[in-house]
Amino acid sequence: MKGNIPQETTTFVGRTSELALLESLVAQDRLITLTGAGGVGKTRLAQRAAAGEGFRFPDGVWWADLSTLEGPGLLLATVSDAVGLADHSPMMPVEALCEWLADRRLLLVLDSCEHLIDACAAMVAEVLTAAPGVTVLATSRRPLASRMERLVEVQPLPVAGPDAFLLFSERVAARLGPQPLAEPGAAEAVGAICRRLEGIPLAIELAAAQVGPARVAEVAEQLGSRFEVLSREGFVWPRRHQALRTAIGWSHELCAPLERLLWARLSVFRGAFDLAAAQAVAAGGPLGAADVATALDRLADQSVVRRTSTVAGSRYRMLDTIREYGHAWLLELGEETATADRHAEHFTGVARWAEAAWVGTDQLAGYRRVEDAHPDLHSALDHLLVHDPAAAAELAGLLVYFWTCCGHLKEARGCLERVLDVHTAPGPARTRALIGLGATVTLQGDYAAAAGISAEVADAVEAGGDPELRIAAACLTGLLGMLTGQPQQALDSVRGALAAAPGRPFDSSDRLRCSLVEVLSLTGLGAFEEGRTRALELREQCVRAGELWTRSYLDYQLSIVALFSSEPAEAVAYARTMLESKRLLGDAFGIALGLDLLAAAMAADGRPEQAAAVYGTGEAYWRSVGHPQRGAPELRPVRERCEQTVRAALGEAGYSAAYTRGATADGPSTLAALVADDPGGA
Repeated sequence: MKGNIPQETTTFVGRTSELALLESLVAQDRLITLTGAGGVGKTRLAQRAAAGEGFRFPDGVWWADLSTLEGPGLLLATVSDAVGLADHSPMMPVEALCEWLADRRLLLVLDSCEHLIDACAAMVAEVLTAAPGVTVLATSRRPLASRMERLVEVQPLPVAGPDAFLLFSERVAARLGPQPLAEPGAAEAVGAICRRLEGIPLAIELAAAQVGPARVAEVAEQLGSRFEVLSREGFVWPRRHQALRTAIGWSHELCAPLERLLWARLSVFRGAFDLAAAQAVAAGGPLGAADVATALDRLADQSVVRRTSTVAGSRYRMLDTIREYGHAWLLELGEETATADRHAEHFTGVARWAEAAWVGTDQLAGYRRVEDAHPDLHSALDHLLVHDPAAAAELAGLLVYFWTCCGHLKEARGCLERVLDVHTAPGPARTRALIGLGATVTLQGDYAAAAGISAEVADAVEAGGDPELRIAAACLTGLLGMLTGQPQQALDSVRGALAAAPGRPFDSSDRLRCSLVEVLSLTGLGAFEEGRTRALELREQCVRAGELWTRSYLDYQLSIVALFSSEPAEAVAYARTMLESKRLLGDAFGIALGLDLLAAAMAADGRPEQAAAVYGTGEAYWRSVGHPQRGAPELRPVRERCEQTVRAALGEAGYSAAYTRGATADGPSTLAALVADDPGGA
């Protein structure tokens, strides 16, 4: 099944009638919203229902987690990312999303809409109007208030039936085996707990997490004795949600003082985090770094945080309802600003490390780390915009090339424009943010705006006199020159900046990018022999350093040179190597470039059917970045000539069939096969 439905990490219990209802509604309605109180199981129900709908939607089932968003600013970017749109165009985000979805038949799941109701309702209205094949399944504590909306109120698990009992029992048995449930009186105690908690799944799971330190019967007794006290707190939720409030408050009361403090401080995280991040942000005062490790394990054991295992180690995340409770305590403690300061400092450090790692073996690790930290980096940026605009400018400048590689161009532009509006004082941080904005609008194809920014950058660099910033500015000028058909201007700019401050390409990421622009410019000028020699020298250094991004574009250039030099087999090999790097980086724009080049090389190598299919796959990737075919100007005539050759070899019907096969195939699977030189992949 195409899509990105989150993998279930625990067993699913009950909900047979609800799943049957949703199956029928998805078949006939276009907007279904699961409503209900926090903790009632809306997300799990949507997850299970969506996983069974792949047969109905040939373009997939796609999940957008909105719980990490603090406001509506990143809503469209998050949804676009979820459905595979890495939009590089200057179009309005909602227009680009609607255009991408217009002819697709898919199910879009929007999880946790309640804090973005107006923005979600407006976006859904636009999408459903523009894309008749799209169905939306939303989860929200409140309705979206759309005329098309079919509401399904999710009720707690019925306490009179077996489901609530089974949920409690399975959660206990998963940790401790069956023994605690076999003790005398355990079955009656489980029933009492489920009745007391009114069948609310999250409340039941929190209570189940207390078994171990206490017997099941003791958990039932403790819950009963505290219910009335906790229900009178009136802390966060209205009275009708008393059972969940009681369960969370009871879990909080059973925590040790340092565990409660950690719970409050961890509420500043928007996304998943690891132990090192928790220690950096939450340690302080009575809570030492070693205490954080111990307390975090205890909170995971009590289901206050959800723990998942990855290749890199354990990662943790709080559910919204529990994070809200912790944040209320953070406010009560008066620590909100101090904790947010540490959070911003930590994630700025992550960005600094990733930028420094760009030129070596940790480039891909840094790339992945920035992508994983995406919601928290934005949260840090929002905090710094209010409290330290210069630091916000630094953070935004550090993230530009990661954002552009990840396909977050619109986010990058929006963030950089906000930063520059707030941080107006001249200096390195503002200049680097300007350079980043110039690169972003250049990649969007907004060349007039880029030229104006480039001129402003030149003035700032001249006034500042920093040779490293001069190199970064030259990289911007060179990029703009390359994409507007002015390779000589690009070459003169980067060579002048590099000559004024001698050094090696791997001394900094700016120097490495400038060295790459030099190679691109030589190829653009038709200086193939010099360009090839320089590309091979720099590529060898990239291979030794374990660097991928620059190497991928060097492979691109070497493939172009081979194609122009009538060496199609060599052109195919370099194009494949480029695509493997771009696949690892998840760079949709780079993949689109590489597929165009691979198709041209295959055509020149006498493989017309494969070439036509690859052209079709490339078209799908170009659509995913919001552009028609676009890349180095010098490749356009070659592409057109090769495409004509393929059409002539196959005939219009044969070309159309192969092209359509490539355009409608699953992109990632096809790409993997092409990189592996599998004939079935084209």
